[in-house]
Amino acid sequence: MTASAEVIERFKSAIGAAGVVDDASDMAAYLVDERKLFRGKAPAVLRPASTEEVAKVVSICAESGIGIVPQGGNTGLCGGSVPDDSGAQIVLSLSRMNRIRDLDPVNYTLTAEAGCVLADVQRAANEADRLFPLSLAAEGSCQIGGNLSTNAGGIAVLRYGNARELVLGLEVVLADGKIWNGLRRLRKDNTGYDLKQIFLGSEGTLGVITAAVLKLFPLPRHICTALIAFRDVAAATGLLAKLREASGDMVTSFEYIHRHCMDLVIRHIPGQSDPFDHRYQHYVLVELSASRAEAGLDQILESVCTDGLESGALLDAVVASSESQRQQLWALRESIPEAQKHAGVCIKHDVSVPVSRVPEFLERGTKLLTDAYHEAQVIAFGHMGDGNIHFNLQQPEGEDPELFMKEGPRITGAVHDLAAEFEGSFSAEHGIGALKLKDLYGYKSEVEIALMRSLKRAIDPEGIMNPGKVI
Repeated sequence: MTASAEVIERFKSAIGAAGVVDDASDMAAYLVDERKLFRGKAPAVLRPASTEEVAKVVSICAESGIGIVPQGGNTGLCGGSVPDDSGAQIVLSLSRMNRIRDLDPVNYTLTAEAGCVLADVQRAANEADRLFPLSLAAEGSCQIGGNLSTNAGGIAVLRYGNARELVLGLEVVLADGKIWNGLRRLRKDNTGYDLKQIFLGSEGTLGVITAAVLKLFPLPRHICTALIAFRDVAAATGLLAKLREASGDMVTSFEYIHRHCMDLVIRHIPGQSDPFDHRYQHYVLVELSASRAEAGLDQILESVCTDGLESGALLDAVVASSESQRQQLWALRESIPEAQKHAGVCIKHDVSVPVSRVPEFLERGTKLLTDAYHEAQVIAFGHMGDGNIHFNLQQPEGEDPELFMKEGPRITGAVHDLAAEFEGSFSAEHGIGALKLKDLYGYKSEVEIALMRSLKRAIDPEGIMNPGKVI
């Protein structure tokens, strides 16, 4: 049902006129996704300032049969945070709910409202001499509620886990407007179902996350970072296993970079240059960290790399000797998506396979794509340490972007089929949203789909929570 003028007035009465955005130009940024793949319509964008105001909005929508699209920083890559083009759904922005409610350094917890920007959460933890380890490219604008509802990944999953593993408790407004206060700061609470896990990763289709108790960790005192060139991908996964064992599992990040990625960054991003004198095909940016200032990480990395150089598995390495050099190395990795934009359009994939099978996947996948599209370059990079590779096909220089993107369904189907053959996932960290609905039904089993539908019907029987997304 479309929100009538009367319903809009009810919203204004419930959360104040300042919380209701209904001017077309002011709403525009809320109605298009990060990749400009989806554009929707909405009668209003609602910006409540408290959990109670969120509950009032959801209650009105439940009574009126109006669909609700929860939105954080709107940085998602699958169209999950924008409405459809019917004009019948409202956007519920949590951006005004941006308080750190509590920080307990002894309990190693931080309680944040859903609209807190991730970088602000990281900063608050840092000021208390603690670490909140979730880290991703959009951390300066993405919001913690969106991170949790999409189960965000990022560069530190290998050490600390996905977003769902960094949560102790949640506060959620349910589809009927009731508030579930599950903001428990406990690490042991064996009292029935772990309800928070239902909402983590559900992309707003079951309820609205309004606050969360987050796990904190000791602040790193010693960080060791290196960019390493390898003979082949198998040598890289072999080094990862040795580093994890030798360091006592202190490897925080292990990021794969193919030579094509390096070339794109050097060509399109000002100030970037090759750290090596020679060109290599395969690189990994590895980072180890410890909460002790003298943890011996440099010696561990040097010892493992020396063995690799002597065996021929490693070809070269650059170790950061300062924080500025560390940032320079990370800039090479983090600039890859931006460099891709400058190079033209790209058919993107966010897949994961078991770490031990990454080498074979990359070999077969690269052959698959180059055979299918000879002129295009395979741009492979990402979180090798947890098996998540961003496996993309870049538009050939000079080719018509629209013609190239028409190959998308064929290319994507082949890549996702290959990931499934390797017991992998077609969506490692970006979620489903509106973009990957067909893939979900194509690769999930009937039992899984039935269970997901049962949960949806039980928790959101009227189907008003982020309709048309995930399930």
